[in-house]
Amino acid sequence: MNTEEIKEKHQKYVMPTYAPGLALVKGRGTRVWDAEDNEYLDFLAGLAVVNIGHCHPNLSKAIARQAKKLMHVSNLYFNEKQPALAEKLSQISLGGKCFFCNSGAEANEALIKLARLWGKSQGRYEVITMKNSFHGRTLATLTATGQDKVQKGFEPLPEGFKCVPYNDLEACRNAIDEKTAAVLVEVVQGEGGVVPADPEYIRGLRALCDEKGILLLCDEVQCGVGRTGKWFGYQNFEITPDAISLAKGLGGGFPIGAVVTAPKLAEVFQPGHHATTFGGTPLACSAALAVLNTIDEEDLLEHACAMSRLMMKKLGKLVEKYEFLERVRGIGLMIGLVLNQPAKDFEKLLMSKRLITLATAGNVIRMLPPLNVKKSEVKKALKIIEEACEEYRKIPDA
Repeated sequence: MNTEEIKEKHQKYVMPTYAPGLALVKGRGTRVWDAEDNEYLDFLAGLAVVNIGHCHPNLSKAIARQAKKLMHVSNLYFNEKQPALAEKLSQISLGGKCFFCNSGAEANEALIKLARLWGKSQGRYEVITMKNSFHGRTLATLTATGQDKVQKGFEPLPEGFKCVPYNDLEACRNAIDEKTAAVLVEVVQGEGGVVPADPEYIRGLRALCDEKGILLLCDEVQCGVGRTGKWFGYQNFEITPDAISLAKGLGGGFPIGAVVTAPKLAEVFQPGHHATTFGGTPLACSAALAVLNTIDEEDLLEHACAMSRLMMKKLGKLVEKYEFLERVRGIGLMIGLVLNQPAKDFEKLLMSKRLITLATAGNVIRMLPPLNVKKSEVKKALKIIEEACEEYRKIPDA
């Protein structure tokens, strides 16, 4: 089918919860092709999902091999892949145990339930979250999300959440009371505009939670699995949370989510407290293991840091040159180019030049290239961005 045929069928049969643009039919590494065989550089990576690139041979082979052996048995039975993945995640993060699910929203739901169950004996159930955060689209996670636009129309919202300004430690301190069970934070707000936390703020949150005897939970759905140049975003801040949520890049394109705890929370969930039909299947866990092993084997954490330095340096020079660019910010290959005006038209201009990015938070171009993006591809993308800047400055009212 061509793009128009795909679009027509989509509009006829798929609920309009998104407004898709391109019709993509093939991908390899950092490149994707549309239905008319036009090639694009994908600097969005499926919203930080294909962290080892599209159709990496290691991942494709692992999925195919496991699909021929055993795909699903339910969690009423053991399967060898699930504890292998849990062991790997525990060893590279918090040293506790894992719960597996299918998405970031489900992982954050599990974090919220974990915090409530942990705090129940103390009468603690509230979770403090941050303005401009994003934690999912279920009723609980959209309530936790600090953005009115995702909550509008779904009132009344569940109780048990407070929202305070990001990077404001005193606001968080003032919000804590006898009902507070946990603080839930993204160390880099992705959908909120690629805004890294101040190091002093994150360290202060850890100390504050220790002081008040409550939990510190980190939403690592977007900034985890190597995205920031470390396995997990919190590791850039030299703190240890009590539990983290994962999804997106964990499966490299295959749906999987997870909660990883520190030892203190490893036994909170017991049989009957939480469950999932599809979480932690042999197929999903095989995919995730292939992703983690590939990041290790190809030294992609260091590579991501090197490519980040190259991008940050060049984008910084563009900020100095073009008056409509305000700043560049981010960590690792989680990068935001901030404009002093709405960014959607600039995103469209980049797309016309076959570079896929995303306008977010109104005035930010979000870039999330695969961790194994080639240096030549980074240079090509930077050239496209500079060409777009040169054209954009000439547009009236731009």
